[in-house]
Amino acid sequence: MRVWKFGDNIDTDAIIPGRYLTIYDPRELASHAFEGTRDEFSKNAREGDIVVGGSNFGCGSSREHAPLALSGAGIHFIIAQSFARIFYRNAINVGLLPLICPDAGEIRDGSEISVRIREGYIEYGERRLTFEPVPEFLQNIIDAGGLVEFGRDRKEVPLCTKSQ
Repeated sequence: MRVWKFGDNIDTDAIIPGRYLTIYDPRELASHAFEGTRDEFSKNAREGDIVVGGSNFGCGSSREHAPLALSGAGIHFIIAQSFARIFYRNAINVGLLPLICPDAGEIRDGSEISVRIREGYIEYGERRLTFEPVPEFLQNIIDAGGLVEFGRDRKEVPLCTKSQ
């Protein structure tokens, strides 16, 4: 999988500019991803490519359009040293897996990597870079395709009930 490398503090406006917030189709959003920041991304990103960032990836507004745009571009994983909390959760909600890897800064733009989710590491050349384990309940949401799909698949009684 090919890497698109970004630095620290990549905010949601850099991922998808505010003028496109009336769009909700992930593919159409993808055609504007990183517009004005890294224009070649929307033209050249392929299914299975991976976005790698530094610290505080996805900071800024709470818009879910940013992870939707990346998902629409065929991105399945975002690897970063750290994420803004709301971006992290929005990514999971749309079925995009954010992986926290302290050594993400070592990964170079354009390199080929392989992500081993169950094993907990990234193959990068001769190295194995570990990332924080993905809790099972979050992996279940990702596997379902996001929070809405996960909810549709569940046939259990709601966890929160009003007691009398």
